[in-house]
Amino acid sequence: MAERNYRQLRTARPEDIKGTIWKLVKYMGQYKTRLVIVVIGVILTALTNVASSYFFEPIINDYVVPFIGQKNVNLARFALMLGFMGLIYLTGVLASYVYRRHMMYVSTGVLSNLRNDLFRKLQEMPMQFYDSRTNGQIITFFTSDVDTMRQLVADTFPQVINTAVQMTGIIVMMFVLDWRLALICMGMLGVILYSTIFISSHGRQFFKDLQRNISNLNGYIEEIFAGQKVVKAFLHEDVTKAEFREIVGELYKSDVNTGTYGSIMMPVNANLAYFTYALVAVVGSYFIINGTQTIGTIAAFLLYARQISGPLSRLSQMFNYIMMALAGAERVFTLIESESEVDEGDVALVFAEEDEDGTLHEVDHRTNVWAWKDPENGNALTRVRGDVRFNDVVFSYVEGKVVLDGISFYAKPGQKIAFVGSTGAGKTTITNLITRFYDIQEGTITYDGFDIKRIKKASLRSSIGMVLQDTNLFSGTVMDNIRYGRLDATDEECIEAAKLANADSFITRLPHGYQTELTANGANLSQGQRQLLNIARTAVASPPVLVLDEATSSIDTRTEKIIEQGMDQIMHGRTVFTIAHRLSTVMRSNAIMVIEHGHIIERGTHQELIDQKGRYYQLYTGALELE
Repeated sequence: MAERNYRQLRTARPEDIKGTIWKLVKYMGQYKTRLVIVVIGVILTALTNVASSYFFEPIINDYVVPFIGQKNVNLARFALMLGFMGLIYLTGVLASYVYRRHMMYVSTGVLSNLRNDLFRKLQEMPMQFYDSRTNGQIITFFTSDVDTMRQLVADTFPQVINTAVQMTGIIVMMFVLDWRLALICMGMLGVILYSTIFISSHGRQFFKDLQRNISNLNGYIEEIFAGQKVVKAFLHEDVTKAEFREIVGELYKSDVNTGTYGSIMMPVNANLAYFTYALVAVVGSYFIINGTQTIGTIAAFLLYARQISGPLSRLSQMFNYIMMALAGAERVFTLIESESEVDEGDVALVFAEEDEDGTLHEVDHRTNVWAWKDPENGNALTRVRGDVRFNDVVFSYVEGKVVLDGISFYAKPGQKIAFVGSTGAGKTTITNLITRFYDIQEGTITYDGFDIKRIKKASLRSSIGMVLQDTNLFSGTVMDNIRYGRLDATDEECIEAAKLANADSFITRLPHGYQTELTANGANLSQGQRQLLNIARTAVASPPVLVLDEATSSIDTRTEKIIEQGMDQIMHGRTVFTIAHRLSTVMRSNAIMVIEHGHIIERGTHQELIDQKGRYYQLYTGALELE
């Protein structure tokens, strides 16, 4: 189910246009009062347009023709009729202003709610979703896809109501004026509707392709500019230019196709409308000559004949926007309705206090004691110790390509477990499984005796602090970025965490110290300084389990030695999983696992592995290098 949804997002070829429109209407339904005002205003606007044209019949028949024939004309009554017409026009103008004003609130609110729902859904999506698309493609959902819906909601929705009411009124008035001419107009109206439906159905796919190609373009631009140093370092400027031209070429083709279909509809319908008008004028003139109809009636009818194509022409003009908006809306709703990350856990992480007899009691404030609350055992509390065990774990990101094959190991509370191996051996995958970023296919992973599938994901991840190789800092102050590890941390606790990570010394030398603003992922800091902030952020969270994934790989050896003491304090009493290419950082581990091709081929302490003179020994002595 989830895979099908992700595939739809990639191809932007949803199946249910009517369903998409209905979903959009439900979002608009959150503004019922304003919508009622909008509908009333639109109906009044449409009816005033219809009513005003009818007055031309009595004006011409009762006043203009007699005046031309030099007969007496009641000018006072004529002025009164003109005044009444003006009042109708004024009513239409006011109704139009009112409904447009309220429709702006509705459209802006709908787009805001959609963006909120999109963002909330993205926080609930599993890691596989992010693995299959670039940041630029994700951003397109919030920008291009949502923005295209603005005109659909603000203009097209009231225009559809206006068209329905106005055309109904015009058709009724046509039959009131002359049923013979009305039948002619109905036949031509059927031709106009058929051409509209025919062009729309054949052009729909091009608009879907356009939205997809816009997404691909945004994704490529974001990816290339983010990796500009790599592009220049490997002299790939010409390659990226060629790839960009290819993507732009696809966008060009779809844009031309959408523009072609969008521009065809309006002139086709306009010419059909002109033909209808001319046909009615010719036949109406014949009726006047024969004396079977009056000049005023034909004049009013011609106004209606001209008006009946107006709403359809306006919808034709908006065809491009409607199709693009529907394509964007379908992509957005497909994402919103995609399957979220599944969390079937019921065991929660809570704070506790311990009595003298060792009994744990749950408390509502932060303490130094963490506990698992098990609802299946009468909400009994089990102290968090950090005992993590893998039992015959099998995992693959893609079906048929096994990454971990029968992995088994254990980490007792307070132990430091290190993973060593070539790139792609499966080291980082193990840490991703501990936090349940991905779920295993076979085997079990237990945490303090609980299968991690029973632990709520939020609780599981709250108990694990991660220091990754790639540092991610956010816009805000240095203090804000440290506090990101625990939002309720005080300034003093953040400073203490920075000292623990040996980051305080460089922070205090910054222009504004802890209040220095960081932008562009901390571009005004060195890579090592950014990693120190990352470590401080984890330190302030003070979790019972730590995962260090190449945490010091971007720090020089001198800085590495400086932070080792702070890291030792952070790791003290905690279960630690560490991944490192520098073997010097894992020598003091309680157990070192050498992983190759998804298997643990060696395990033991540093000295035990040296004595074995196996793979680890070869790596340590330089006989082999990690690849």
